[in-house]
Amino acid sequence: MFKHALGRTDTAYLSLFTSNDAAALFQLIDRNREHLGAWLRIPDMTLTEEDSAGFIERTRLRYAQEEGYWLGIWFRGELAGSIGYCDIDLENRKAEIGYWLGQEYEGNGLITKAVNVLIEHAFEQLGLNKVEIGAATDNRRSRAIPEKLGFQREGELRDYEFLNGRFLHRVMYGLRTEEWHSIDSQRD
Repeated sequence: MFKHALGRTDTAYLSLFTSNDAAALFQLIDRNREHLGAWLRIPDMTLTEEDSAGFIERTRLRYAQEEGYWLGIWFRGELAGSIGYCDIDLENRKAEIGYWLGQEYEGNGLITKAVNVLIEHAFEQLGLNKVEIGAATDNRRSRAIPEKLGFQREGELRDYEFLNGRFLHRVMYGLRTEEWHSIDSQRD
């Protein structure tokens, strides 16, 4: 079972969702409908606790098939958000990371730490060559994560997604394994 601490204490960690997490996942999304709905379809797809249970079942199946999956981000005993590999493309040796956080948990460095865990896992355990992150052009908080972690801006996809009656453009970022190793060695 995947579980990884985000720091030196157990106050924050990542873990693969279990069926027991459906209520906590639904409640977090329900409390953050407006906040998350500005950038993501998750609130529109999660109308009941059963929707959360179905999502968890699908992500566990994708985990077993090594196709991509989502993890819970836990902070001080509460579900704070989610992060995962939207897609793992083993043939082309790359993966895309996606993430979201409940508004009440922002500002604790959780996403930055969680992205670092998934980057390390992608390069060290999965043997991938590249990790990608996409974020809506106007979503400054989400875009700050790859920019802070040394990802390169690779382009902008216009009218990428139609959400809430408007088109959102998407900025794509990429980080290759040799870039990550170079950045990681500078931290030591």
